[in-house]
Amino acid sequence: MFDLDPDLIYLNHAAVAPWPTAVARAVTDFAAQNRFQGAEHYPAWAAVEADLRVQLATLLNAPSSDDIALVKNTSEALSFVAAGLDWRPGDAVVGIVDDFPSNRLPWLALADQGVGFVGVDVNRAADPEAALIEALTADVRLLAVSSVHYATGLRIDLVRLGQACRDRGVLFCVDAIQSLGLIPFDVQACGADFVAADGHKWLLGPEGLGVFYCREELRPRLRLTQFGWHMVADVGAFDAPDWLPADSGRRFECGSPNMLGVHALAASVRAILETGVEHIFTHVDSLNCYLIEQAGEMGVSLAGGKPPETRRSGIVVVPVSPHDNVKIWQKLMADRVVTAPRGGGIRFSPHLHNHAAQIDKALASLARAMNA
Repeated sequence: MFDLDPDLIYLNHAAVAPWPTAVARAVTDFAAQNRFQGAEHYPAWAAVEADLRVQLATLLNAPSSDDIALVKNTSEALSFVAAGLDWRPGDAVVGIVDDFPSNRLPWLALADQGVGFVGVDVNRAADPEAALIEALTADVRLLAVSSVHYATGLRIDLVRLGQACRDRGVLFCVDAIQSLGLIPFDVQACGADFVAADGHKWLLGPEGLGVFYCREELRPRLRLTQFGWHMVADVGAFDAPDWLPADSGRRFECGSPNMLGVHALAASVRAILETGVEHIFTHVDSLNCYLIEQAGEMGVSLAGGKPPETRRSGIVVVPVSPHDNVKIWQKLMADRVVTAPRGGGIRFSPHLHNHAAQIDKALASLARAMNA
């Protein structure tokens, strides 16, 4: 599935993932078509685009591929929600206090409309979901959470939160970038109204293309903020004097699609579905459990030890205090061990191509960096 340099230990899929072989081949083939035939086969390209929507709907367990919009990134998708809802002064959004900026800034930007943002510290809460649910007071219109915390790896119980939102009439928005493609996701089971995810992390695709799920009943309620030829119902009627937005998720796609990204992401999502998300997560989880155990053997333990199974994700953050985690990360990079400095430690996020011997080498590199 991967053709990585054997001298490289790549443990940073929670940031930007390397492309699988199939993705690189899809990009090369698409470039060759453009070079030698131009857009002669554009109808076939459009078929790949349509197939990608079906694949993403399958990955999300969405009711229909019509629920899928292809977007530039997570930030754009979440901004569609923030800018599209009919906010009233006094409304509030509940989220995670130290979530990734993409899932904070769109809500914080609503302050000039009189909308407040209530941040909950899920990483310090004994019961993260209970803390979020407790914050769902009468003025809260929307709960916006990440399925997995980018800096700690904490996995959130989306089904529990979705039920709480339904019980209270609160909209539920999920940033799934740190789980989609790695952990089985069921948008119908969790009751999410909106889901967003970029393609360049666990979906193993390129930067510049992601997915936005919007529940069918809510699509007309989101005020459109971008307009162009691709988002209309009659997409080929260029001379039509009147227009209506598409009923499907395409209504959020104003202009020409990123066809290069479409071919690449279609190849990666197809490979994920063929391999099986459950199989991928089982392998990644086993490596992360091994990493936690071996880190403990070298005297570096996670606070609270190994998380329970329902809390585990693709991310393990090994604390390096009192060392500067950026300096430790730079030493790891010099050893060609690719990780990330996050959460006060070093964030590890392996994938299928990784194995236990690489974890041993990475931890040996970490030990040398900390003891230097």
